[in-house]
Amino acid sequence: MENLNEAREKINKIDVEMAKLFTERMSLCKDIAEFKKANSLPILDSSREEAVINNNLKLIDDESLKPYYVTYIKNFLSISKDYQRSLLTGLKIAYSGIEGAYGYIAAKRMYPNCELISNNNFAKTFKSVEDGINDRAVLPIENSFAGDVGEVMDLIFSGSLFINRIFDLEIEHNLMVNPGVNLSDVKIIVSHPQALAQCSKFIEEFDFKTIEEVNTAFAAKRLKETNDKTMAVIASKETAEAYGLTILKEKINNSGLNTTRFASFSRVMSNYKDVGASKKNFILVFTVKNVAGALAKCLDIIGAHGFNMRNLRSRPMKELMWTYYFFCEIEGDIESNDAKNMLVALKTFCDRLKIVGNYVI
Repeated sequence: MENLNEAREKINKIDVEMAKLFTERMSLCKDIAEFKKANSLPILDSSREEAVINNNLKLIDDESLKPYYVTYIKNFLSISKDYQRSLLTGLKIAYSGIEGAYGYIAAKRMYPNCELISNNNFAKTFKSVEDGINDRAVLPIENSFAGDVGEVMDLIFSGSLFINRIFDLEIEHNLMVNPGVNLSDVKIIVSHPQALAQCSKFIEEFDFKTIEEVNTAFAAKRLKETNDKTMAVIASKETAEAYGLTILKEKINNSGLNTTRFASFSRVMSNYKDVGASKKNFILVFTVKNVAGALAKCLDIIGAHGFNMRNLRSRPMKELMWTYYFFCEIEGDIESNDAKNMLVALKTFCDRLKIVGNYVI
């Protein structure tokens, strides 16, 4: 074991030096990005990349390592290009749905000057950031009317991303049609199942038939394409504007208190050093050991260290019947000594414990 420990210690020292060189190299990439911007040059320079690979490969004497070194250099060049792109064009923000969907609206309001990237579903949106294709993922985690978004909660538990920002989007449902259509012409309402449920009183009042669609914006897009005069869609004002539809009725929600919380996910947890402690919040997910009172003891530990829970939710673990994980939002600074001591104490009663978020309000 001494040889193993010695090898690991040497690797740790090498990693320290590599981190310094990485920072220095990326600083030079920033200078290159600024030069490219000033001279309208593209980020990709294929001939330069080929030269870097060929020249650096000559530095490796061990033939068995050369294929791995090529992969290492290519990955590093990809990281450099991503960094330059982010400097030149801003962040790439992934969302689920299409233009006009509530996910699109939330992403646009959270990142107004960034490139928004549409994805087919929550899982693909999340994974696109895990894989480094996009920089942030904006996804809903909770609705004041419908409750938790279970699929996203499960991604938080099993995935590798961190929540770095929370945004509350007020949901206003509107009835929209193709231009020239009157309310008396409408027989069918198309929308996402939650939107239909949240407008059930309005639908029942006029005895409309309903058809479920994958999201509100897709329903609007289909309506525009079909030009059906007997069909209407429930969606946002932004959706009506995006697809040239006419709003017949505004704010048809059953409740005026309809808000969806969206979270922004990234590969690295944010560190809000210059923000007051009273505005800081962090999120834990954990499972408790199968011993009497384990959950109660965890909650006692959180309180005993001076932290207030904003909420606590449970979700079933799909791979283990009748076993649950817990999602807990806590007011306070995750970098504080109290938080660090709390995490140590929680490990006594938790099988799994993970910090998944750090945000300010």
